[in-house]
Amino acid sequence: MESWSVDQVCNWLRQRNLGELVPKFREEEVSGAALLALNDRMVQQLVKKIGHQAVLMDLINKYQQQKHGLESFVYDCKAASSTLAVISGENLKLCSARCKMLQWTSSYTLPDFPYDVKIVLADKKCPDHSMRIRMIEYLQADMTKYLAGSLYPNSQQYNIVVGVLLQAYPFLDEDGNGFLVWKRALKDRFKYVRRAIEDDEQVLRNKCKFGHRRGQSRKSLSAENKPYNVKVQKEEEPAHLEGDAMYVHINWMKQEYMKTQRNWKEVNNKMNTTIQIRRKMICDKAPLKDILRLFPFLKCPYQLFREFQLLTHTDICKKTVEILEIYSESILSLYLVKNNPINIMLQENLEQHTEEDILKYMKMTAACLLLPDVFGDDSSLFAAVNDEVKVVTPVLEVKNPFSVDSCEFALYIEKQEVAQLHDCTTALAALVAAFHVFNIPCPNRIQRTLNFLESLIFMMSIPPPSLPTSHQCDLEGAQRVLEILRNFSQRTA
Repeated sequence: MESWSVDQVCNWLRQRNLGELVPKFREEEVSGAALLALNDRMVQQLVKKIGHQAVLMDLINKYQQQKHGLESFVYDCKAASSTLAVISGENLKLCSARCKMLQWTSSYTLPDFPYDVKIVLADKKCPDHSMRIRMIEYLQADMTKYLAGSLYPNSQQYNIVVGVLLQAYPFLDEDGNGFLVWKRALKDRFKYVRRAIEDDEQVLRNKCKFGHRRGQSRKSLSAENKPYNVKVQKEEEPAHLEGDAMYVHINWMKQEYMKTQRNWKEVNNKMNTTIQIRRKMICDKAPLKDILRLFPFLKCPYQLFREFQLLTHTDICKKTVEILEIYSESILSLYLVKNNPINIMLQENLEQHTEEDILKYMKMTAACLLLPDVFGDDSSLFAAVNDEVKVVTPVLEVKNPFSVDSCEFALYIEKQEVAQLHDCTTALAALVAAFHVFNIPCPNRIQRTLNFLESLIFMMSIPPPSLPTSHQCDLEGAQRVLEILRNFSQRTA
C-alpha cells in the first residue's frame, strides 16, 4: 500500500464502498504513503461524514496492525524453524502451544475505540480516569469476544494485549510503569465481570452429597434458620434470570456499538427489550454518563429519534422539517431579526450561491437559529454558533452554519457531545427530543421557544400561519408579528 499511486488509492476506496470520497482524495492527491500517514484530525478535514471517517480509520489501523503482526509472526516462525531440528518428541506439545500463542499474537488487533477516545489518543494526551475506564472496558469486551466468550485470559494473553496497546500509543507508558498499570486494570476488569455465583439450594445439595464440608455446614445452617428458603428461592429465581438477561442485552449493545457495520434490526429489538430499565434510570435521575455508558446507541440520532417516537408516537424529524419549511420565510422577514448577526451572515452567503436547494437550506438554517430571538429568549441556551458550549442543559453546537462543505451540528448535554447531526432539521429535532428522552426540565429562558416547537410537533397537522410576508418597517409591526407567533403557540399548546 505504501507504493500506491493516487489512482490505486481511489480504486481501493471504491472497493470498500467509499466511492463518495474519491473526488476529495483525488483533489488532495492522497497517495498510498499519504493514506497511511493520515491521523484523526486529517481525516476529519478530508471526510465530512462521521460514518465514513470511522470506516476509513478502521481500515487504515487494521492494515497497519496486520502488517506489524505479520512481520512479527514471520520473524518468530524463522526463529522457531531454526530450532525445529532439535525438538524431541516429549517437547512436541510445548512447541504446539507456542505456535498457537504466536498465531494469537500476530493476529490480535486493538478494538475500534469510540470517537472521543480516538481524539484524545490522536492528540497524544494521557487519558483521565474516566477515559481509562472506558478504554479498559472496550479492551475487556474485545478480548472476551476474541477468546470465544472466555472470561479467563492467561497471563501471556494479558501481556499481548497491553503490549499491542502501548506499542500503538507509547505515550500511555507513563514513567516506564504503564505496562503494569494497564495490565492490573485489565485483570481487575475481568475480575469485576466474573461475578461470584451464589449457591442455590441445588448446589448446596450437590455439595452435601459429595462430602463438601462448606456445603454441609451452609445447608444445615440454612435448614435451621430458614426452613422455608427453598420456596423463597423459587419465587426469586425469575427476577434473577431477568437481571442476567438484561445484563446480556446491555453487554451485547455495548459491543455492537464498537462495530463499524451494525445489526440495526437487532439493536432495535434490544433497545425495545431494555426500555423499562432505561426509563427507570432516567426517571431516578441517574447520571447521564452512566446511562450513555450502558446504552451508547442513544448517542446515535436514529435511536434518539426512535426513543422519542416510542414515548410520544410522533415522528419528530418529519414534523421539524415541516415547521422550518412553513415558518422560515416568515421568520426571516421580521424586522426584529433584520440586524441579527445570524441574518447578516445569511445575507452574505446567499449572494454566493444560486442553486435553489442550497438557498432553501441556508434559509431554514437561519430560521432555526433565529427562533430564540423571535420569542425574546436566551439564544445561548439554544445554540452556540461558532462558540464554545457553556451550559449544561441540552444545546446545539453549530460551526460554519452556512458553509455547504464545512458546516457542523452537534448536540451537547452537560457540556459533553452526545451526537453529531447532518443538518439544521435533524439538529433541531435532536434538541427537542433530548429534553423528552432524558427527562430534562426546560430552562425558563428558553421555554417559550421550545413550547412553540412542541405545540407544533405534537399537532396532528400543521396549518400554515397567517403571518404577513412583507418586511415590517417599524417596531410596532414587528411586535404585532411576534404576538401572532406567541398566540399561535399558546393556542396549540
